[in-house]
Amino acid sequence: MARLTLTTFLSLDGVMQAPGGPDEDRSGGFAYGGWLVPFFDDDMGRFVNEVFGRVDAFLLGRRTYEIFASYWPKVTDPADPIAGPLNSLPKYVVSRTLDKVDWQGSRLVQGDVVEAVTRLKEQPGREIQIHGSGTLAQTLIAHGLIDEYNLLVFPVFLGAGRRLFPQGGTPTAFELTAHRTTKAGVTIQTYRPTGEARFGEFGLDQ
Repeated sequence: MARLTLTTFLSLDGVMQAPGGPDEDRSGGFAYGGWLVPFFDDDMGRFVNEVFGRVDAFLLGRRTYEIFASYWPKVTDPADPIAGPLNSLPKYVVSRTLDKVDWQGSRLVQGDVVEAVTRLKEQPGREIQIHGSGTLAQTLIAHGLIDEYNLLVFPVFLGAGRRLFPQGGTPTAFELTAHRTTKAGVTIQTYRPTGEARFGEFGLDQ
């Protein structure tokens, strides 16, 4: 079975919206697009290359698909560590508004998203990767379908914007399986869900 993994960029207050450019996503009046760019460095680049080095397929929401499809097909070097996998591997696109997807290797996910993703995970392989795709990620988080989270947390507070984790859903505990910090101060944390969250109370003798 393939693992479903999520890799995403977060501000200190959990915002994931439009990290890469001013006009990437202005929905909701978001005015802080491109907030990760000042913190990008070789350490972060190496980690992202590692992630793309173990992918067998991508699962993308509409907005992320459109952003990727407008840029990466123009990078034609098959040895590029990001463009190579993106241009050559299967891309499953979840959208309620798109009628077709033209990027080579792309196909629309039809019907119930939870059922479709469950079937995708039953295929042999290493990783099916979600990048960004906040609305899709929230749906899959709520149904416990994501097997691993790579959260890159940047040292910036935004105060507005779309956040990763949805309101509601089952409280869940996670195990930290890997971590590192870049020279620019970005913490890269890899988590695996371990089941429902547990709760307790401190006693006077603790």
